[in-house]
Amino acid sequence: MSSCDKCKHLSLFLKISSAITPGGDLKELLPVLMETLGKDLTIERGMVSILNRKTSEIIVSSSFGITDEEKARGIYQLGEGITGAVVESGEPIIIENIDDDKRFLNRTGSGSDDRKTAFLCVPVKTTNEVIGSLSIAKAYDESILIKDDIKILTIISTMISRAVRLHQAIHEEQLSLVEENERLHATLIRKYQPANIVGNSSIMRSMFELIGKIAHTNSTVLVTGESGSGKELVAQAIHFSGIRSTGPFVPFNCAALPESLLETELFGHGKGAFTGAVAEKTGKFQLAHKGTIFLDEIGELSLTAQSKLLRVLQEREIEKVGTNETVKIDVRVIAATNRDLLTLVEEGSFRLDLYYRLNVFPIIVPPLRKRKTDIPLLVDMFINKYSSQASNRVNRISTPAIDMLMSYHWPGNVRELENCIERAVILADDEVIHGYHLPPSLQTISKITDGETGSLQKQLDILEYELVVEELKRTGGYIKEAAFNLGITYRQFGLRLDKYKIDIGKFKKTGSIK
Repeated sequence: MSSCDKCKHLSLFLKISSAITPGGDLKELLPVLMETLGKDLTIERGMVSILNRKTSEIIVSSSFGITDEEKARGIYQLGEGITGAVVESGEPIIIENIDDDKRFLNRTGSGSDDRKTAFLCVPVKTTNEVIGSLSIAKAYDESILIKDDIKILTIISTMISRAVRLHQAIHEEQLSLVEENERLHATLIRKYQPANIVGNSSIMRSMFELIGKIAHTNSTVLVTGESGSGKELVAQAIHFSGIRSTGPFVPFNCAALPESLLETELFGHGKGAFTGAVAEKTGKFQLAHKGTIFLDEIGELSLTAQSKLLRVLQEREIEKVGTNETVKIDVRVIAATNRDLLTLVEEGSFRLDLYYRLNVFPIIVPPLRKRKTDIPLLVDMFINKYSSQASNRVNRISTPAIDMLMSYHWPGNVRELENCIERAVILADDEVIHGYHLPPSLQTISKITDGETGSLQKQLDILEYELVVEELKRTGGYIKEAAFNLGITYRQFGLRLDKYKIDIGKFKKTGSIK
């Protein structure tokens, strides 16, 4: 090393030393460090990576010449790649040409041309442990000069070790706070989310909170929502997580019987009350004593039946058909409807006083189209349910198929989704549900191609689109490999990407630069 080089390196150390302040922020120190390294060692990119001792992950804390996206990909486990090997062993590593060394994983995308690029990585240590690494990538010159550079980096890593250690402690504390926040959030979800309802969207969490608050009371509840949205599941959740959970839960569909049979079904009848009444009958309200009665489709009751139900709600007693006997009951009432009861009141087909008796605590069950983020969870549940019943085992659903489910408007809500998955599980023959296993109403070809095509071509396009997307997903967005696996050329594959407007970026795996 010439005296000129020694002076230049001494100047480098002095600049770095002056930038280091007690308790200083590594993010303020690193730009000075990297700018100086860039001038003195002519580096192209550099980074300080820090070890998270709890997770054993090594992440890029600060960098030079690296985009935020590349920085986010630079995550390693102990022993993984050059960075992981250096942090695990505590020994520096020199790679004279990154293209010739398989250990170099290239997560951040160094070396984009044909130039010979060297990579140097040294550990950052405290007295008794390795806490991270300092690495640079630069154009390769001579081997002896590269070895001089590793000595310089080792000295610098010692100089910045205290700043790195402080940053490590702050980072770990922040992660600990995030984990604690997530734990508390999960606890709240477990507290309010009933075991029988699947969903994690914000609108569902709000509903779970309402269920948690009303469950431990005896108040009457009115559950409203579209057909197939899960109103009875909400009623069951209120009952089985509440103070009446040990009592009976008695469901009754108010639209299932004609008016002539409705009263005797709800309130029971005495022996000989009418022709054929050879024995006394216990009604639904009596069966629900000390428990809950769930009156579904309450909006379908006639005005006569409404008046009798109103008396039950007011007096908490029933009178069996054909008798003068009154029976006291201790029943919680949960009613449900998919109709707007206030509109029915305005039309004169529903009693206003009964509406107020029922609408003590309203709960609205959101339609599936307003909680689409729950669709993957529901799909997984239905796949497990029906694949265990079917002779063929289905493990997952393809990306194009889930895209179809997410873009559909679901007029039949969760019930319609369940029917779709049951059908698809039966049709699936390779342990995967594909788009062509879904009902024709979901196979919206307009989402894939423009223009009108025949029905045969639509089905072929759907199948081709699905194969392309699945192969991209499997290969991590590596077009050459995907094209090879499908038996077509790179150009033919590219034409299909254009045809179906497929964004290749969303399939790239972390660290992929192919």
